[in-house]
Amino acid sequence: MSVPTTDHTHALLKLKQEVAASYGPDFRAQITTAWTEIIQELAEVTESISTKGSEYIPQVNYSELSSLSTERLNEIRRIGTVVIKDVVDDKKASGWQQSLKEFIKENPDAPGFPANNKQFFELYWTKPQVQARSHPNVLAASAWLNNLYRNTSESPNKAATGVDLNAPLTYADRFRIRHPGGGWASFPPHIDGGSIERWQDPAFRSCFDDILSGKWRKHDPYALEGRLEARSSLYQRANQASVFRTFQGWLAMSETAPTQGTLKVFPDVLLSNAYIILRPFFCPLVPVDSPEILDPKNWEYDISYADFPGIYPKDGGYAGPWPTPESHPHMMLEKTMIPVPKVMPGDTVFWHCDVVHSVEVDHTGQEDSAVMYIPAVPTTPINKAYVEKQKDCFLQSINPPDFPKGSQAFHGISQTAEDFLSPLGLRAMGLTVAN
Repeated sequence: MSVPTTDHTHALLKLKQEVAASYGPDFRAQITTAWTEIIQELAEVTESISTKGSEYIPQVNYSELSSLSTERLNEIRRIGTVVIKDVVDDKKASGWQQSLKEFIKENPDAPGFPANNKQFFELYWTKPQVQARSHPNVLAASAWLNNLYRNTSESPNKAATGVDLNAPLTYADRFRIRHPGGGWASFPPHIDGGSIERWQDPAFRSCFDDILSGKWRKHDPYALEGRLEARSSLYQRANQASVFRTFQGWLAMSETAPTQGTLKVFPDVLLSNAYIILRPFFCPLVPVDSPEILDPKNWEYDISYADFPGIYPKDGGYAGPWPTPESHPHMMLEKTMIPVPKVMPGDTVFWHCDVVHSVEVDHTGQEDSAVMYIPAVPTTPINKAYVEKQKDCFLQSINPPDFPKGSQAFHGISQTAEDFLSPLGLRAMGLTVAN
């Protein structure tokens, strides 16, 4: 996608050339070989993904999290998405949906969209949301997800100061109660948690050092080093997460199956990272609609153009990556973006912070599809500082720091510690101090 202004063009071109120079004189040769390998492997993986569909996504029960084999854990890591079933009792989760519907009925002015038929609600402190985030099983699942990450520093036995993967924090987000029907085009394939920052911020870029050094197979999306200091919101753009979420996620409050407006993912976080990070350094030699576009011979190394495909200026910062069939043809998004398997109330779905994901445009079911967005967030200095500010927002009934400014002073909004379901939930919100 073209960058519309000279200022952005100059800045992005300079950034691209600085990144290339920082990896030394062999950068071109190293990543050109890697680019060809990545394209070839994407072609192979596409066939397997398109054949298996939703079955490609791992499903585990909450009760077996502590006993999964190393092989199973590595499968979850590579795919980057997992359904954890029976995290919360079905009736409890369904009850949260009913309570939220009642809250919306009592507060018709509560913000949401589409404006004429609200289904995605910009609400953060309703009692069901506060309860769900503080549910002991939700927090335990978050800690388990955090521990899929690994300390890769030179001193593996020395924990990073102020980091605790076993102490999950709360990141307040929104919820949706989607009605049957079509037209949800606002959530095409994209990655959250950092846009141009993936290349621009030195700490964030270090997470992809192996890719940018041509050793893409060694890239570990679960390496902690780099993530802890990465700045994912350099421009403080609204709705851009500034915290380190190991996994994004949601908790189902209803039955939701493929074709019923559910989540879709590209199920190979290693490959998608490798391709997306290297894509800005290559240009096609044939038109994007040419049948020859997929041949790696029809691509060449080129750092004379400013674009970072899938990244574009927005609200004083940058949005994306938003890969498309035109900008990232080798991902074969039409075949590889697969819906997650059917879930029931109380099940959860989590996807790695780098996973390309989207929401189905159409909901062909008969009932509402309802989820609360609850990510996995570990204790780190940056995350802890955010939670301190977020706590004040809760106590003042205003929007959390990462979101547009606004009031949450609605009838029935939560402002009390009594709504939390566990001491760990209070601690995760910064309302008590850990012993």
